[in-house]
Parts: sequence; structure tokens; C-alpha cells
Amino acid sequence: MADILPSDADTGFANTTEATGLLESNVHARTRDNGWAGDDDFAGLPWWKRPSVGFLLAPYALFTLAFGGSIVPRLNLIIDLVCKHYFADRSATDPGLTFTPAVAGANNRQCFIPEVQKSVATFTLVLNVLTGILSSLTAPKLGSLSDRYGRKRIILVCAVGGILNEIITILAAKYPETVPYQWLLLGSFFDGLTGSFTAGSVLSHAYTSDCTPPSKRSVAIGYLHSCLFTGLAFGPLIAGYLVESTGSLLSIFYILLGCHVFFVIFMALVIPESLSPKKQLVAREKHARQQEALGSAPDCAGLAASRVPFAGQINHLVHSVRTANPLAPLDILFPTGPGSAQLRRNFLLLAFIDMVTLGAAMSAGTVIVMYVEYMFEWGNLESSRFVSLTSMVRVVALSCVLPLINYFFRKRPAARRRREGLTPTGAERNRGADELDIWILRVALFSDVVGIGGYVFARSSAVFVACAVVTAFGGLGSATIQSAVSKHVPPERVGQMLGAIGLLHSLARIIAPIVLNQLYAATVETFPQAFFVLLAVLFAVTLVASFFLKPHVYMKSEEDEAAPRSSSSEDRVRGDVLQDEELLPGL
Repeated sequence: MADILPSDADTGFANTTEATGLLESNVHARTRDNGWAGDDDFAGLPWWKRPSVGFLLAPYALFTLAFGGSIVPRLNLIIDLVCKHYFADRSATDPGLTFTPAVAGANNRQCFIPEVQKSVATFTLVLNVLTGILSSLTAPKLGSLSDRYGRKRIILVCAVGGILNEIITILAAKYPETVPYQWLLLGSFFDGLTGSFTAGSVLSHAYTSDCTPPSKRSVAIGYLHSCLFTGLAFGPLIAGYLVESTGSLLSIFYILLGCHVFFVIFMALVIPESLSPKKQLVAREKHARQQEALGSAPDCAGLAASRVPFAGQINHLVHSVRTANPLAPLDILFPTGPGSAQLRRNFLLLAFIDMVTLGAAMSAGTVIVMYVEYMFEWGNLESSRFVSLTSMVRVVALSCVLPLINYFFRKRPAARRRREGLTPTGAERNRGADELDIWILRVALFSDVVGIGGYVFARSSAVFVACAVVTAFGGLGSATIQSAVSKHVPPERVGQMLGAIGLLHSLARIIAPIVLNQLYAATVETFPQAFFVLLAVLFAVTLVASFFLKPHVYMKSEEDEAAPRSSSSEDRVRGDVLQDEELLPGL
């Protein structure tokens, strides 16, 4: 945490006196070394007005605690509602049928039959696909828009959809006879329309990238992921005991709604914006020039100018979603110009690996819970304990193992090189993924392959849990790949790049549920491990793909192009460096 929170030396140097100017300027110069791009825009401000990922940790941790606690209850709520509907239909056609009514929050073993499992898998598929389609249209636009108007505003837009989704879920759980479970589709509609988890993740990573130097970025993003997995670790455990003692699922969703509201209030009133007005203005003007170069209509170019209010940009966003090419944000993954081959390869490989990893994380979890409850006859409490254990291992990997790796293999060698004068001082710039990023990613993917392969052969709960612990170390790759992607582009295009990655995330949320849920529904009676086989093959392919990544490949910014070309060893190794204006501008 000390690496990412603002230090005392970073503040208070804007008004030095003649007596103290030399001393404080020297101290200030040292604090600027290895700082983040744009750090100077916030110089002299008190710490509570300087952006830091530390501001995100507390509200994000609280929200993820409630979110993690709702995963198993939400799935079991859907199972109970679908089961109730299934037996109601059966009794309507067969009046002599006797069955035990499904009670929300109870251990309804009568619902764990293949017919109900298939219906639940199909319905959760529809929910995920609906959210994925809508977020694939809006997430890239929101990511690009955040480059020009700041991260806070767009994060607040995303949070509104989550609030509406939770309200509808509460109504469906409390009044199942009046509000049928199909209304959950409306909640998914609002969630997807505002970018859903995809846009929220993209914007959180963009905020972190804005205010964290590249050498510490994977650790900073790892802290965010640690909050997520901490919520997944303790949330299900707390929720499991709460449901077990009260027999009510509804309280979980009230808590989740309250956490959504708290997050919005905290984000609006406390967290400082990570992009200074100066950088937002530069990004808007550059976007306007790019639109003019592409032959955009005058009103579109003018709309991107700085004088247009934010509300007008939102209206334009709604219009562009209806009319624009939905795959246009992916243009940034296909740079052109001299020496662009390796950069394009890195973009596509990282995007592919991230798409598979995210798709599995977002879609396989639900199926795994259904699988263990079906195979090992676990209830809500046992499933919650399982999710808690695997998530806690990820927390340890991200908050303890990853910072230690970063310290011993990146920070200490870098400090030694600076002392010896082998590397320049000053604020760090994005220079692509380094060798450490790539090897951490490879190790994480290898643990996924081993753990998921073990799922296929596990026939006891103990062996299955052991394989889950191995797989949990794959969480190291989730933070590393997001950091690596952001380090390939200039700071003013981080939102655009992560927006394109968000589009692929949304597509993964469409494709992965279709494949995994339908495969599980089709094989649950014969070979329920079939979807584990598919996952193992996919992660094996991503592991092989990671060996084709090249370190120190990045997109040059205008500032880099204007600077004199260095003859350092890093520049000699870095063969595929592109001028920003030579690339397809995308959005």
C-alpha cells in the first residue's frame, strides 16, 4: 500500500520560499523520480485532492464483500424461482403430482434434478448474453469517453445500472407471484446498458493506470483484484451463515443495494478525479482532430470539442451506439505503419489471452457451483465455503506474492540501475510489458491448466478443492495482463485501449456462457466434466500464445516522438516503436 498511496513528500512544494526553495526542490525532484505521467498536474495539492488507487480500495472492498456474498444466493434464488415455476407447470398438467414446495433460502433438494438444472443453465445463459451484448456496445464508448471527460463521471454512470438491477432482483425475490423471475431480464438490461461489470472494471483499471507508474502498476491493479477476491472469499462465508441462520435470501440483496448506493456517494463526494482538466482538454482536442481527419461530420467534430457539456456527450453516446459500427473500437488493436507487426501481434495476443481468462472467470464460476452441488450434494453453506477458500488463495497471491515478486525482481534491480546511472530519473512512461510481466503471466496460465485439468479427474470433494487451490494462483495473471495492456499505449489512450478490451470482455460474456452453460446442460447426465475439458484446452492454447509475446514493445506518444532519440540499450532492443499519429485512431 505504501507504493501507491500519496506520500507526504508529494505535496506542498508549489510555493517554496527563497530560504527553503533549493532544499525542497531537491526533495521534490526525488519524489518525481519514477512517478506517474501527469503527476505534475497535481503538484502542490493536499493528499486528499491527489488521485490514488488507495481511494478506491475501501469502497471497492465493501462493495465486493456484498457482491461476493450475493453470488451463491443469487444463483440459488434463480434455482428456487425456476424450480417453483417448473413444479407449478407440472402440477397444472398433472393434478395428482405431489412435491415439496421450493422455499427461497432452504436446501431444496427436490430442485437438483436434471430438468431444473437445464432450465437454470439456459436462463442464466440468457441473462449473461443480454448483459454481454449491451455492454459490448456501451463499454468501449464509455472507456473512450472517460479519456476526454474523466473517469469519475463514467464510473457513476455504470453504478446506476447496478442499482436498478438490484432493485428488480429484490422485487422478484420478495414478490415472486407478482413479479415473475423473468423480470430479472429487465435488471440485466439496465446493467448491460450502463456497461455492467465490464465497464466498471475497465474504468477502475484506467483510473489506477492514470495515477500509478508502470513499474508499480501490476501491484496496484493487484490490490483492486485483491479487494474483489477478498469480497469473494469472505462475502460467501458471511452470506452462507446468514442464510443458514435466518433462512432468508432477501437480506443479502438489501445489503448489496446499500453498498451500491454507498459506492456512488463515496465516488461522487470523496474520490478525486485521476485526469486533470488539462489532460482532459488535450484528449478532447486530439479526438476532434482525429474525427476531422477521418472525415466526420462537422457536428461530430464539434461535439468532441471542449466547450460541449458532458450531458451532450452522453446524448451523442446514445446516438453513436445506435448508428456506429460496434466493432470500430477494435481498430486500436490493428496499428499500421512502419514496424507495426510486433506491436499488432502483442495487442492481439494479449487481447486473446485476456478474453479467454475473463470469459472463464465470468462464466465458469456459476457452472462450477452448479457442478459441485450436483456431484457432491453440497448445499448453500458448503458452496459458499468453497468459493471463499479459492478466493482467499487469490487474495494471498495478489496482495502478498505479487508485491514480493515486484519488489525483488523489478523495484530493487531498477533502484540499483538508477544509482549506477544506467537508467534516467524522472517520471516513468509506458514502455510496454517487460520480461517479468510476461513470465508472471505464463506461470499464472500454467497453474490454470494444471488445476482445471485436475477438475476433470477429481471424483471426491477433497481432490476437487485441492485442484481449485492450484487454479487460484492463476489470479496473478488477471492483474498482470491488465497492467501489460495499459503499458502498451500512451496515457491519453489508456481508456480507449481498455475500452477495446472491454468490448472483448463483453463478447466473452456472450460466447462463454453459450458454450459452457449449454455444454454443461447437454452433458450433465452423461459426462458433466466435459466443460472442464474445454476450459483446459483453451487455457493450454493461451499458455502457448504467451510465448509469442515480445517485451518492451509499445505505441509512441507525441511527447516521445518529439523527444531526441535515445541510444540506450532499451531503445536498441525495442524495435517496434510507433508514432501515435501513424496508428488507426479508432474512436
